[in-house]
Amino acid sequence: MDNIRDRKKISLGLSPCPNDTFVFYALLHNKVSLPYKLSTLIADVEELNQRVLARSIDVSKVSFHVLGHVLNEYMLLRSGGAMGSGCGPLLLAKAPLDTHNFKKYRIAIPGRYTTAALLLKLFAPGVKEMVPMNFALIAQAVARGEVDGGIVIHETRFTYHDLGLICIQDLGTWWEKKTGFPIPLGGIIARRSLGIELLQTIDAALRMSIKFAFENPEAVWGFVMKHAQEMSQEVMKRHIDLYVNRYTLDLGEKGIKAVKFLLEQGHKKGAFPFDPDIDLQKLLTGPCP
Repeated sequence: MDNIRDRKKISLGLSPCPNDTFVFYALLHNKVSLPYKLSTLIADVEELNQRVLARSIDVSKVSFHVLGHVLNEYMLLRSGGAMGSGCGPLLLAKAPLDTHNFKKYRIAIPGRYTTAALLLKLFAPGVKEMVPMNFALIAQAVARGEVDGGIVIHETRFTYHDLGLICIQDLGTWWEKKTGFPIPLGGIIARRSLGIELLQTIDAALRMSIKFAFENPEAVWGFVMKHAQEMSQEVMKRHIDLYVNRYTLDLGEKGIKAVKFLLEQGHKKGAFPFDPDIDLQKLLTGPCP
């Protein structure tokens, strides 16, 4: 059993992306109270994925791909996630690709454990060579011809045209048409050993933090800008508008089903040892209060 109750401190991981800093602002700036102090790490989501896989962080934003690897030890929170319509990863290239013969291409991905990588495996099961790199470097690598294509996430979906790239496939659109579900990208998970009472407290505090941001956007903006310095304000706003939505406040029944279906499909492809017979809802912190 984790000795979190003796430490009186919870380690928390979030990315520097505008949607995460928007969501967590109030929680990190004492606008919302928690019974434990937070030790915060702000890092790229693939680094956060790795921290969770190493079981070295208590609460963290992760790619939903990772959830299939750690369900025995981490529980999914209902609030704070990135899910929706029209917000999925994009497969980009300099010129058209043969989508029926992916085995001949080198495709850059924003980390082996990202949902983007899992979606590529589901969309193009024949892909042989995936090249992990920092998400911010992928579009430039494609433009320079270092790889044949690349999966881009976050703000690059708004700016890739500037590099003369074309979209081969919007993986979010493909997923939505194929499944009828919103695209589950990332969520907030926490150690099960924290105990259900504390997990529900964290989830409720996170929901309050999101509501604070919606109601006080001017208070949040400076923190968002600080961690997204290379983005224009227009791109930051579009980023938040796209990734922070009703599913961020609460996954809801449809969101839960979307996550479970993604994990089931990943399990079928051998991506992780997730048992598709597990009732995912039992692994959530509980119903939205």
